Amino acid sequence: MTLTTQETDLIGYGAATMTTVSFLPQLIRVIKLLSARDISLGMFLIFTFGTAGWLVYGVLSHSKPVWIANGITLVLSGSILALKLRFDSEARTRVEPKGAPL
Repeated sequence: MTLTTQETDLIGYGAATMTTVSFLPQLIRVIKLLSARDISLGMFLIFTFGTAGWLVYGVLSHSKPVWIANGITLVLSGSILALKLRFDSEARTRVEPKGAPL
């Protein structure tokens, strides 16, 4: 089976759209609940840096589906990561009042 470059790119755009959009429900949930307690910090750190790597790869290889999808995914996963760090910090502040003994 031989596909044209345009057909191959169409498959790439479709896959990129689905994997990128998959982060929206998580981001919406984190914003709605004002909590990211159940999200793994390690996983999102690794994933976000990996996505940045794919973005660079896509740009350097001139692969539009790769760099567009990973650029958008980087924004979404970076937002979830930033909210995770913010909400975790706020939760620690609420749980441990200043001056409380260890």
